Amino acid sequence: MQSVQHMVRTGRRGPMHEFSMAFADLRASFERIGLAWSLAWHDVVSRYRGSILGPFWITLSMGLMVAGIGFLYANLFKVPVNDFIPYVALGIVFWGMISNVILEGCSAFVQASGILSQTSLPMMTFVWRTVMRNVINFLHHLVIIVGVLIYYDHWRQANVPMGLVGLLLLLANISWISLAAGMASARFRDIPQIVASGIQFAMFMTPVFWLPGGRLLDHAVLLLNPFYHLLTVVRAPLLGQEVAPLTYGVLVTTAIVGWIATFATFANIRRRIVHYL
Repeated sequence: MQSVQHMVRTGRRGPMHEFSMAFADLRASFERIGLAWSLAWHDVVSRYRGSILGPFWITLSMGLMVAGIGFLYANLFKVPVNDFIPYVALGIVFWGMISNVILEGCSAFVQASGILSQTSLPMMTFVWRTVMRNVINFLHHLVIIVGVLIYYDHWRQANVPMGLVGLLLLLANISWISLAAGMASARFRDIPQIVASGIQFAMFMTPVFWLPGGRLLDHAVLLLNPFYHLLTVVRAPLLGQEVAPLTYGVLVTTAIVGWIATFATFANIRRRIVHYL
């Protein structure tokens, strides 16, 4: 009798029902993955409508940043330019994708509030929309990666298959972080500012454009920094370097544990997200 009264009062039918509905949402989002891609493509096109270079404006600014930081820091740290610029280029491009997926994940549900309140589209569709929008931007930035690797003759030792494996691990991790940021931001509107500050702090603590060396290689600043592992798993293979088993272990573990915890939270609050908006 108490369970019936609770269901009438809250509209909830128990944890198993919530999980089944969340899985149905996830399955439906995969069945409509083409819709997520179309929305992501529309976001990119509409943002740069009327622009001559379109998304390549960001590519151009990234290229200038790579050149500026690369030549300056190479001279300051007395590092060969041929080694340092490819390192910086890959670091900046992949860091851009990591940070943008997380930051834009904060507005994944808020931005889609009008659609969510008027349709029954799967909520996970808008998480995939955020990820795919940044994948499209990343594909434009491949010009920098390919150009730098060829120009500085690093393409011969680049391990592209392992780089793709690393990219999949990277996407698996930043996707659940994006979902977590989206849920938190839907409920608490101060979260985007907190996340932005955290990402900025993490950028300086992560070897995006500085080389770890000496005792720092085994320092907790790197080993306990998930962003370091996210960068290393894609950057090292493309530079012809080996990826430590620890990095793969950390990323596989965080992907599994992160998705389980985040999806459990999603199942618990999924019905309330529209009301938060």
